[in-house]
Amino acid sequence: MVYHNLKALIKGIRGCKTVADERALIQQESAAIRASFREEDSYQRHNNVAKLLYIHMLGSPAHFGQIECLKLVASPRFSDKRLGYLGIMLLLDENQEVLTLVTNSLKNDMNHSNMYAVGLALCTFANIASEEMSRDLANEIEKLLGSSNTYIRKKSALCALRVVKKVPDIADHFISKAKSLLTDRNHGVLLTAITLVTELCAIDENNLNEFRSAVPLLVRNLKSLVTTGYSPEHDVSGITDPFLQVKILRLLRILGKGDAQASETMNDILAQVATNTDGSKNVGNSILYETVLTVLDIEADTGLRVMAINILGKFLTNRDNNIRYVALNTLNKVVTMDTNAVQRHCNTILDCLRDGDISIRRRALELSYALINETNVRILVRELLVFLEVADDEFKYGMTTQISLAAERFAPNKRWHIDTVLRTLKLAGNFVREEILSAFIRLVAHTPELQAYTASKLYLALKADISQESLTLAATWILGEYSDILLEGGVIVDEQTTQPVKDSELIDLLISCLDSPYSNYLIRQFVLAALTKISARATTSRPEQDRVAELLAKYTTSPELELQQRAVEFASLFTLGEMRSGVLEQMPAPELKATVMGVVSEKKPVGSTKATEGDLLGDDIAATPTIANGQTGASAQSNQDLLAEIFGSSSTPAAPSTSTSPPPPQKQGIQDILGLFDSTPSTGPPATPSVPPSFPPTPATATAAPPSSAFNLVSAQAPATPSAPKLTAYTAYEKNGLKITLTPQTSPTKPGIVMILARFQVTGGSAATGITFQAAVPKSQQLQMLPMSNSTVNPGATETQQMRVAAPVGSAVRLRLRIGYTVDGTPYQEQVDFSGFPAGLTSGSS
Repeated sequence: MVYHNLKALIKGIRGCKTVADERALIQQESAAIRASFREEDSYQRHNNVAKLLYIHMLGSPAHFGQIECLKLVASPRFSDKRLGYLGIMLLLDENQEVLTLVTNSLKNDMNHSNMYAVGLALCTFANIASEEMSRDLANEIEKLLGSSNTYIRKKSALCALRVVKKVPDIADHFISKAKSLLTDRNHGVLLTAITLVTELCAIDENNLNEFRSAVPLLVRNLKSLVTTGYSPEHDVSGITDPFLQVKILRLLRILGKGDAQASETMNDILAQVATNTDGSKNVGNSILYETVLTVLDIEADTGLRVMAINILGKFLTNRDNNIRYVALNTLNKVVTMDTNAVQRHCNTILDCLRDGDISIRRRALELSYALINETNVRILVRELLVFLEVADDEFKYGMTTQISLAAERFAPNKRWHIDTVLRTLKLAGNFVREEILSAFIRLVAHTPELQAYTASKLYLALKADISQESLTLAATWILGEYSDILLEGGVIVDEQTTQPVKDSELIDLLISCLDSPYSNYLIRQFVLAALTKISARATTSRPEQDRVAELLAKYTTSPELELQQRAVEFASLFTLGEMRSGVLEQMPAPELKATVMGVVSEKKPVGSTKATEGDLLGDDIAATPTIANGQTGASAQSNQDLLAEIFGSSSTPAAPSTSTSPPPPQKQGIQDILGLFDSTPSTGPPATPSVPPSFPPTPATATAAPPSSAFNLVSAQAPATPSAPKLTAYTAYEKNGLKITLTPQTSPTKPGIVMILARFQVTGGSAATGITFQAAVPKSQQLQMLPMSNSTVNPGATETQQMRVAAPVGSAVRLRLRIGYTVDGTPYQEQVDFSGFPAGLTSGSS
């Protein structure tokens, strides 16, 4: 059955009972339309194209009607032109060759005497114009911008916008006409003109100076919109043309940024808009929000900025979640601009932590972190700890990190700092990063006057709850290290009460952790080391020492290799007599350093302290890149974005930094124990000790190691590995007088972890200066880098840089390297892919 018009076709399709019937009908009708096109039936062409466009909208092929649309456009009848241009917009796009045939028709109709025919051509051009078509018809568009007809001026301004986007190099042709359009009194023309000017300013910053002279004109237009009475033609919810007001505010924001004179001109009108706009409806709120953004971007007065932040604070009390979210998001961006003004709304921000919307809570949290300073740290941290108790698990890692960093930066005294971290460990001990735990233990080690207090608090906390991993680890380490203080002075319950504690009770507590269902591989390692240390103290009775020895003997047959090795080594210490006390004496306080900056959520930086040199991050922390000149923050982020472009989104880039200081000399007690096993300390690069995987690997020295390595001192120098294996260097780059070799090192106890030492040498007679060495790994792997020892390599010298790769066991380690350097004044920039390491490297065999 052949359908003679669109109405009949729609009725026939709707009458189909199944999809198969509908598909068959469409195929039959498409065949009939094609046959009619071949017969050149001009009478039916209009109906056929109309039916074909409906078929196209249903998702069926209709490309064979493209030429027929061109024929309709060439028709003198307006109805044919309208349908033809509609077909062209639906069936063609800027990438099709047929579009070339449309250019001449568009040019002819742009010069048509009927303004509606001109409007059809302009509308079609604005939708499908390609770069070539834009160049061909740019002059026609420019002429139409000066038309006396407002309908044509409005549409030609949108066409000019298309030309500017497609061919930015001819944008200057439209500058003078765009200026004249800003004086137009018609709201539609003015709206499109401002859109065009905004795009011209975005394409070329030099155009900003051309349009800054129009700021007074824009201010007058905005003032007339704000002060005008009721205008039924442009009224929306009692506000005159809010769309035009928003467009003007956005353009003012662009023109006023970085220009004090332009900003001064618009200050008064911005204050008037902020004061007179009704914020009870979304229309008014949209204008207020744009006003706030404009004030915060331009060189506005301090009072105007405070008013803008107060508007955002008022948004926080709105019942609409979208408005509260927008306010929090904006405050997060401007909190560094005027922290005191944001602080006035601190209580409202804290109230948002109790909001039912998770996105509101997340933004409120991030803003709360940014508001913490020396004066309010007690109040805000207390509120955050209250929220931590009921927070979702996905927030807890970030919260424990931020609370600990805030305590580290702004603590009024060390006791408050210790109490805060202890409270954090009690509330969310299973969600604490290793760097935070390390920093806490370093703090206790450097605060001898509070070691008894801390040990008492941890003892009581551990008795009450052994389910929190980080609490258990911290308590085990502190109790093992400072057990003599606890046993001599007793447990400090409060300021006036001290409760005695027996060595048997302390050992019972640690053994209960060992046998707990919450115990894991790392906790058992800590407990064995703590028990061994406690047994060496003079305050421990002989029966309890024998009890510890029996426990160690039990673990000498443990199926867990690391525990077995530790138990064997610790048990052997019991035969050394007096030397055992020297080996197991208190660790010297490790070097104090700032907590590592990482990323907790949505790429927000943790705290504001820089990563300390010598730190390698844990597997679940992403390092903020540190650039060779020492810049971090925004510069580092931009460098990371650049690397992401080069290496692709699937890589994890890291960048070099400044050199690290050498480790301090070892103590005599350590030399003694090394002598027991006929091993001497290496003078080369420090080997990675057999530390628990929870902490970053560091050199096995008594003064610089993190707390966990105190328990691994003997294990790291075990008789089972009397000498280091021979390491092989692989050449990764050799060109222009610079040679880079990579030496991998693995440990059987840590499959999947590969330590790589990069060595830089000059093979020619000239030094290589300004070396930047950046690396990336596949998404399935993680990479951390230490700073380069020196960015200049002189002839005969060797500079080094350490890397750590965590990869799935059995996978190949692949690196993409980006190397920049200068030799004899000539800069070089190279990128190489390296995959020359032997197979099985990540399995622990090197």
